[in-house]
Amino acid sequence: MKGFLADTRPLADPHFRRLWTANIITVIGAQLTVVAVPAQIYAETGSSAYVGLTGVFGLVPLVVFGLWGGALADHFDRRTLLVVTTTGLIVTSAFFWLQAAVGSGNVWLLLGLFSVQQAFFAVNQPTRSAILPKLLTDDLLPAANSLNMTVFQAGAIAGPLVAGALIPVLGYSWLYLIDTFCLLATLSAVVRLPALPVEGATGRPPGLRSVIEGIAYLRGHPVLLMSFLVDIIAMVFGMPRALFPEIAHESFAGPEEGGLAFALLFAGIPAGAVIGGIFSGWVSRITAQGQAVVWCIIVWGLAMVGFGVAVAVADSAPGAAVWMLSAAVVMLIVGGAADMASAAFRQSILQSSAADEVRGRLQGIFIVVVAGGPRIADVAHGATAALVGTAVAAAGGGVLVVVLTAAAAVAVPVFWRYRLARPGESSSPA
Repeated sequence: MKGFLADTRPLADPHFRRLWTANIITVIGAQLTVVAVPAQIYAETGSSAYVGLTGVFGLVPLVVFGLWGGALADHFDRRTLLVVTTTGLIVTSAFFWLQAAVGSGNVWLLLGLFSVQQAFFAVNQPTRSAILPKLLTDDLLPAANSLNMTVFQAGAIAGPLVAGALIPVLGYSWLYLIDTFCLLATLSAVVRLPALPVEGATGRPPGLRSVIEGIAYLRGHPVLLMSFLVDIIAMVFGMPRALFPEIAHESFAGPEEGGLAFALLFAGIPAGAVIGGIFSGWVSRITAQGQAVVWCIIVWGLAMVGFGVAVAVADSAPGAAVWMLSAAVVMLIVGGAADMASAAFRQSILQSSAADEVRGRLQGIFIVVVAGGPRIADVAHGATAALVGTAVAAAGGGVLVVVLTAAAAVAVPVFWRYRLARPGESSSPA
């Protein structure tokens, strides 16, 4: 079993170990805020439309500051940038606590604080990812990324459960205060990092030109460009989460306001990612990382096909709904595990292949793609389901993922051939 369990060798590095351990604490606190903000907005307004505004107020700064934050990470000392942005997250979280404690009731203040928080997060995350190749050797990056993603996905499951239980007991202000103190663990780990200057930094102020140069860098590096393209294919065509409420109610006879089927569907993909992370020991032994990404995304697509088929059977045979719900959740778990592995490999390719002076900007693009793809999928799947039904929309999206990913691998064979170099070897060109 040791060969299948998560590879923990990256934890031997004291800097990575402190960051990862702190992340276990802070990810739960962050999820408390993620749940508390829309819950407080709904409590203050009674309007789902206001709650929906969190998508706009969250996505816009995530895109803008994700791209610009990557440019900042390629200009300033990355340790300094992490200290500044982590402090910013702490202060923002403290203001969340303050507005709830005094009973402000101003929804626009709450949305504004949420935007500021997302802006700090959008600068922090590319910087944090860009420093890993400075702390670890290339062969340890897949394992390190798997460990990070496992903690994040576990927090995405545990955080809402904890928040749902604590809000009626403690109220919103205490959840924000818990998040504030949890972030101090990350600040402690970041402060203890060594200086992390950027190799080959141009010295120009990081502005729009710097962002454009980072995007232009991809044109000459097809492997890196493909790592973004296949993720866009997987998420835009294969992420059916917008269909979960309707599927839970119409196909699996759940109540309109949620229920067990609703909760199981939403938990399936993150649960699969956690399981995939726990049993991710194999990722460190894979050198053909281009092929690994392609196969992982094909498995993701096939899992979404299976999910759609389970929904179709439940629609045609209501008596089999319980069994088909189990099958649908299993397909989502399989998809989540495949997506976790794909993300670990894609992140590792990006970290090991990109030059240090553009690594931050490419990580910013990675954040934008990861955040934007599922949101585009929400619109596409919702519109498609209105025309052909949820089962066909989910299964058809999975088929498109398989076909388009295979076509991309054939069209850009250098990605399929990409291999990670072992110590003493040269990596395939990116």
